[in-house]
Amino acid sequence: MFKTLETKLKIVLLVVLDAVFVNLSYIVALLMRFDFSASTEQFTAFFDVYLSNWWIITVIQLLVFLASGLYSSLWRYASTEELLKVFLGCIAANILSLAFMGMTYQVLPRSIYAYASLLEMCLIGGTRFGYRMIRNIRTPGMFNLRRDKGVAAALQDTVAGDNTDRVMLVGAGDAGASMIKEIRLQRDRARKIVVAVDDDKEKVGKRISGIKIAGTRDDIPKLARRYGIDEIIIAIPTATRRQIRDILEICHKTRCKVKIMPALIDLINEKVSIKSLRDVDIEDLLGRDPVQVDLKEISNYLEERIVLITGAGGSIGSELCRQIGRFRPRRMVLLDIYENTVFELAADLRHRFPDIPIDIVIASIRDRDAMEEVFAKFRPHVVFHAAAHKHVPLMEDSPKEAIENNVIGTKNVMEMAAKFVADRFVLISTDKAVNPTNVMGASKRMCEMLMQEMSRESTKTIFSAVRFGNVLGSNGSVIPIFRKQIAEGGPVTVTHPEITRYFMTIPEAVQLVIQTGSMAKGGEIFILDMGEPVKILTLAENLIKLSGYEPYKEIEIEITGLRPGEKLYEELLLAEEGIRETGHNKIFIGHPIAISDGFRALLEGEGGVDACVDILRPMSNQEVKEWIRTMVPNYTPTSNR
Repeated sequence: MFKTLETKLKIVLLVVLDAVFVNLSYIVALLMRFDFSASTEQFTAFFDVYLSNWWIITVIQLLVFLASGLYSSLWRYASTEELLKVFLGCIAANILSLAFMGMTYQVLPRSIYAYASLLEMCLIGGTRFGYRMIRNIRTPGMFNLRRDKGVAAALQDTVAGDNTDRVMLVGAGDAGASMIKEIRLQRDRARKIVVAVDDDKEKVGKRISGIKIAGTRDDIPKLARRYGIDEIIIAIPTATRRQIRDILEICHKTRCKVKIMPALIDLINEKVSIKSLRDVDIEDLLGRDPVQVDLKEISNYLEERIVLITGAGGSIGSELCRQIGRFRPRRMVLLDIYENTVFELAADLRHRFPDIPIDIVIASIRDRDAMEEVFAKFRPHVVFHAAAHKHVPLMEDSPKEAIENNVIGTKNVMEMAAKFVADRFVLISTDKAVNPTNVMGASKRMCEMLMQEMSRESTKTIFSAVRFGNVLGSNGSVIPIFRKQIAEGGPVTVTHPEITRYFMTIPEAVQLVIQTGSMAKGGEIFILDMGEPVKILTLAENLIKLSGYEPYKEIEIEITGLRPGEKLYEELLLAEEGIRETGHNKIFIGHPIAISDGFRALLEGEGGVDACVDILRPMSNQEVKEWIRTMVPNYTPTSNR
């Protein structure tokens, strides 16, 4: 990229100044060598030698400075690294000047080169660091003259019409120091750090870059009031999720906006910057560290394989595609009935993974002939089945659609996987399949039973299912709904004050789904450790606080009552299943249970599972739910409508 005209002019100015400083240094060095007596014959003789070679010495030194990077550094950020460049550059330049004079049989006293080196360091280094100091003095908050005036200073700012946010820094380490420097250099005057806190009690009472470290994290609410804080920045990139969650819980006792610096891995090779700050996400409140997966195991079954993902355009399906692409499959086939999302996904995947062929198939999993055509054409080795109707209230009003899409569609894809000898088939299930109270959950339990039956019949394809709870940010989940309601000024709607759910981030869930594919032996229902259940009301309150509002005062929370098919809490396994561990600390296996008599009769009856379409067609919604109970005996439909 070409430098701007302003940058070029600055470089030219530096070169001219350095040329002046080089010659000034040699002249002063000669005077120092002869006790500032310019009238002696020796001084005159050596000065004549210098005058004969001044331009060559200047060129040599400027070339060395150029090679040392003195004209490519950002001197507004000058630090010990730049100081070292000046030191080494001046010494190297004078050594080369001495070598040139020796090669041309010309002589200057050797002490001249030592004096000149020291003088150049002072003059050349002084201009660079002087520039930085002048910029800092002109930057708001450099000397923080009102840093200890607390509330009085905040009131003065308000009276004066100062729109600058007063900031508290959490974390007085290297990252915090860099953040202070960066904020001071911002020209928009949007922020001013006035106080810092750190859990290292030895730091309390001291200063970091002129900012007082006034306490520990427990003092955040008190200090926020005292200093009139508008915003809190958490600058601890090495903190675990649990540590961040604990700090956020304290920050929520204030009314301050909260920003957070990304994790250390995200800052590698990046300069700590205001741009790196992000809003606190709701997943920061889950308090779980990132999931670890066995990359070698995953690579063994995905690398150089053809992978089919149904429901590819959905929240889980699209993340599956993005993460599967990291393991270099031979081809990825994206199947979905909705064209817009999968089209955008394919464009993103082709950009991320240009060497992997990406195929889009627009089709319904309910169309058996279409599924057979897809499998015959691509013959996938691995199938991730994420296509399903998942919205609980909608499926309560359309139970036939839920059975036809979720159960019949799953059966079609499973049968084609077995017919065309796919290596592995992974069914995406849900915690709502456990003791279901809604049609969607019951239909997924039927899919699990169907998977177990297919696994018993198949000799070559490994069938398994993965069951997990809610994923943060997925289409139709509570977080996007809450964010929209908050943006509109409220109220935020919660169905019941005691309702709880298990939550996991989409990347976490997908990583574990992919990991289970490598563990499956056939017929397992894998259960993901979702951590502790989260109360939805608490989730709503925290999200309102993260958005900078006070719950119940600025944004109301309205209790609307449980929706059709909704229950207060979700479970991750049936009581009769039991559980056993795997080699992964977040993945467990539920022991298989017997298929219900009703579902067994359907499987073995004329037409098999497909017959349920004709069976259900003349039924009312209530009759369909009664029929589902014969398939899933522990299904207990709710009556709240």
